Amino acid sequence: MKVAVLGSFNMTLVVEVGRLPRPGETALGRSFSRAPGGRGLIQAVAAARLGAEVSLFGKVGNDEFGQELLRVARENGVDVSLVEEAPTHTGTFVLFVGADKEALSAYTPGANAFVDEAYITKVLPHLSAADALLVQLEIPLPSLAFVLRRLPKDRPVVVLNPAPPQDLTGLPLTRVDVLVPNVQELRALAGWSEGLEELERVGKELLDQGVKALVVTAGEEGAYLVEPEGVTHFPAVRVAAVDPAGAGEAFCAGLAVKLAQGRGFYEAIGFAAAAAALTTQKPGVLPSLPTLAEVQALLARLSD
Repeated sequence: MKVAVLGSFNMTLVVEVGRLPRPGETALGRSFSRAPGGRGLIQAVAAARLGAEVSLFGKVGNDEFGQELLRVARENGVDVSLVEEAPTHTGTFVLFVGADKEALSAYTPGANAFVDEAYITKVLPHLSAADALLVQLEIPLPSLAFVLRRLPKDRPVVVLNPAPPQDLTGLPLTRVDVLVPNVQELRALAGWSEGLEELERVGKELLDQGVKALVVTAGEEGAYLVEPEGVTHFPAVRVAAVDPAGAGEAFCAGLAVKLAQGRGFYEAIGFAAAAAALTTQKPGVLPSLPTLAEVQALLARLSD
């Protein structure tokens, strides 16, 4: 089963400080770390660990960060042979974290902004040959629209994670099989406040725009599937959570993997929820992404 991921490569730089700096002030850092990231890269690694044959498409910069991210992808079994180098820096996310866990952040897309129509045209045959295509919103929206308009009608299954949330008006949503926002993203996209009736209303609006199904992740509340027939709630998988980072990416990857296998939404969401739950049990993002065997073991325990 083949999963293609078209998305971003980012390096995350984290500085921990005793107190967040005010404008014009230099804060003394307590520690510094960096971590491979970008929703594209994370979701690709997650899908590979869950047993898929994964190819990742996008661009990195002509710098050491880009080469490091490509190496991380390869080490995790992800094919990056068609990733190209852009004449700029790799996407970078800078985070200042205070002692109270409040944070300041800045993001520069760098090479991700160079994922253009010319590149899409070059890799389109490979995207079209996949069983599932997983996309996010960290590459230019016009490029994503270009992809969706040119994919075959019958394949691949398209899973769109609308993060970070943006206006989807310009996207041909009729080519999106499942839209997977979290609660905050759905609020930004569709003005959802709370409640099942409201969820059914905003979900219907998205379905009317062409999306075939909506899956909303809601953390400890689980997930919701919105179809033309109505709303179905899936309770969260209860585990001892340590760090929620990466859970959303694991969920999207798990969903794409099962849909690529031709499974239905109920099985796919259960599998994705288990993958997301396991991700919260370890600190960090890439180190916490579970393997297929770990997810299967958890599902077996839940079924006992």
